[in-house]
Amino acid sequence: MRVSDFDFELPEELIALRPARPRDAARLLVIGPAENALEDRTVSDLPSFLRAGDLLVFNDTKVIPARLFGTRTRGEASARIEVMLHRRVSADEWRAFLRPAKKLNTGEEIAFPGGFSATVEEKAEGGEAGLRFSLSGPALDAAIASAGEMPLPPYIARKRAPDDEDLADYQTLHAAEPGAVAAPTAGLHFTPALMAALDARGVSTVRLTLHVGAGTFLPVTAEDTDAHKMHAEWGEISGAEAATINEARARGGRIVAVGTTSLRLLESAADAKGVVHPFAKETDIFITPGYRFRATDILMTNFHLPRSTLFMLVSALRSTDEMKRAYAHAVASKYRFYSYGDATLIYRGLIYGSAE
Repeated sequence: MRVSDFDFELPEELIALRPARPRDAARLLVIGPAENALEDRTVSDLPSFLRAGDLLVFNDTKVIPARLFGTRTRGEASARIEVMLHRRVSADEWRAFLRPAKKLNTGEEIAFPGGFSATVEEKAEGGEAGLRFSLSGPALDAAIASAGEMPLPPYIARKRAPDDEDLADYQTLHAAEPGAVAAPTAGLHFTPALMAALDARGVSTVRLTLHVGAGTFLPVTAEDTDAHKMHAEWGEISGAEAATINEARARGGRIVAVGTTSLRLLESAADAKGVVHPFAKETDIFITPGYRFRATDILMTNFHLPRSTLFMLVSALRSTDEMKRAYAHAVASKYRFYSYGDATLIYRGLIYGSAE
């Protein structure tokens, strides 16, 4: 498929720079279950679209302050280097995106505030590099937490600097496992009051872990989807969590993925019969129209970038034309887009089996 098929016009003023307050006051565009069915609601209305026995699947990853600024020195000359961590490799190694990468050679060192440093072990395409730090394990984690900034998405960071509000705003209610460099943003909409309403409705929950990488923000530069390479992200589903999901489905409950990260992990761990298995490894699953969903009935997610892998994913749930019409409605209705924006609730299209 051509990447241009997933393009659409988005006025810049619709990109949200702050979240709704309270979080569940954000708007919710319900897409489906009937073809081209759209309903304008708010996130606080979510319980009315679910029923007893349904299972909400959350990603409990926690965002770390993964944007670092350091200095590369060559004799009397120095250069300021931005380091965006995106995937941990070992206790003292990270994959990262460097800017400007051209100012660094393999073997050079980047010094960071707080007295720690990283050596460039190898360089790859797109500014990516392998870094080995002078600290390891918990000591490195503490140093990164002290020196780093909350890694707001580029479309927000271009407009304003991170501040203390983002320390809370850019974490979900369920954040527990440190390791993400981007928030699973659908989870940002949940509040204790909303969770209580879902519980009263008889809706159950389960938490999985997928550490979201900075690759989620990278543009698709290929002209055809077959030529695009996804960055791998670490995911984990325990035996108990897999059993909870499978038991909910066996009882007739629908599996509702909160966020594309939860959906991608579910689909990575499911077999051809839709049974979810324990999982503890990286996934680089790339979902585009034509994909046959195995484990997910409904997806709650934010609005995504044009030409992005995430817009391709939601187009696989319904159809590209239907999702373009839904997004055009959202633009005309002035929904707020992206990480701090409003949400959608998308029923899996009938072509993939009813989610009702």
